[in-house]
Amino acid sequence: MTLTDSAIRSRLPAVAGLFYPDDPYELRAVVQGFLDASRPIATRPKAIIVPHAGYVYSGPVAATAYRSLVDCDPPVTRVVIAGPSHRIAVPGIAVPEVTAFETPLGPVPIDLDTIGMLSGLPGVHASNAPHRLEHSLEVQLPFLQMTLGDFRIVPLAVGDASPSVVASVLDACWGGPETLIVVSTDLSHYHDYASARELDSSTARAIVRCSDHLQDEQACGCRIVNGLMQVARRRGMSVDLLDLRNSGDTSGDRSRVVGYGAFALHDA
Repeated sequence: MTLTDSAIRSRLPAVAGLFYPDDPYELRAVVQGFLDASRPIATRPKAIIVPHAGYVYSGPVAATAYRSLVDCDPPVTRVVIAGPSHRIAVPGIAVPEVTAFETPLGPVPIDLDTIGMLSGLPGVHASNAPHRLEHSLEVQLPFLQMTLGDFRIVPLAVGDASPSVVASVLDACWGGPETLIVVSTDLSHYHDYASARELDSSTARAIVRCSDHLQDEQACGCRIVNGLMQVARRRGMSVDLLDLRNSGDTSGDRSRVVGYGAFALHDA
């Protein structure tokens, strides 16, 4: 990708101080606390599915997936992060025109070679607008910064993209053990506690079966999950449920909750 002179060189944090602490020392302590409270899984995943709410709500669930990346060998040096675009309508998938994403823990460089390659694929276009205020990708970065060494990211803001388009993009940058795929999605939204548990349990069973028929009411990132499931089936991958909770479990208010799940995908 060739950046124009007018392109913004870094994407600044949009939800630091809102979804997670903006003080770097506090942020490190919070993320480390979540990681320390999580149980590591035996096998390093090729891909993970994690939630993207404020850390007080979804941080403990996300940490159950990120804990498996600590001290991984060989190291992960490229992370493809795909999340739904919440604020800007996106026809397909938007990649940014910047060189780094900033967090309170410092800059995370973008893999410009991969971005350039993806920009030539059907359904992919370059635009900073969907990324500027989007939280679904940003909230994953401090967890990655705390668990990995030097790495680059491929941020994908996904809008009205079919699962097959998502699958083709993921396949194009799948890589080997140096590449981790991160799919960012929450599950059900604003049901009562009992209804949410029932719906989210059904959704989790579908994901473990590699179903690519999730609907919007099941997950805000359903298009991305469906695309990942298509890739997982073709590659003979297995999916493990690591954690399934909702905001009623983590914050205490059970009147209108949001569901969160963490999943790990492993090569056959």
